[in-house]
Amino acid sequence: MRIILMEDVAKLGKKGDVVDVSDGYARNMLLPKKLGIIADSKNLNELKGQKKRDEKNAAEVLAQAQALALKIEEKTIEVKMKAGEGGRVFGSVSSKEIAAEAKKQHGFEIDKKKIVLSEPVKSFGYTEVPVKLHPQVTATMKVHVTEL
Repeated sequence: MRIILMEDVAKLGKKGDVVDVSDGYARNMLLPKKLGIIADSKNLNELKGQKKRDEKNAAEVLAQAQALALKIEEKTIEVKMKAGEGGRVFGSVSSKEIAAEAKKQHGFEIDKKKIVLSEPVKSFGYTEVPVKLHPQVTATMKVHVTEL
């Protein structure tokens, strides 16, 4: 029996896959638990339409991420911190502070988890910080740490 999977099923396939399974497995496991539906012409056409919509949405999200990446790379985020001994930053600048300043200064809505800092910034001056906006799009944000 041909089944369209509605959810990922271990050792069988992923959501949206059309798979051949035994009649008993389909009737007793997949269909009652709503893990799959019968692959008739109506359901296959709906699946094609859903895949087209998903591809279109993914392309739009990618385009938005690329546009935001261009805007981010044009701007410089300025973070003001207290100075400690020897002209070093008192404390450190974290991704949370960078995200807050980006929103405050330029209106960028960036999740702090998308800002990739290997370690917090602990010195004054310019630092380039990568921002992973999308699996295929990474922007480089310029952060300028200045003294209060």
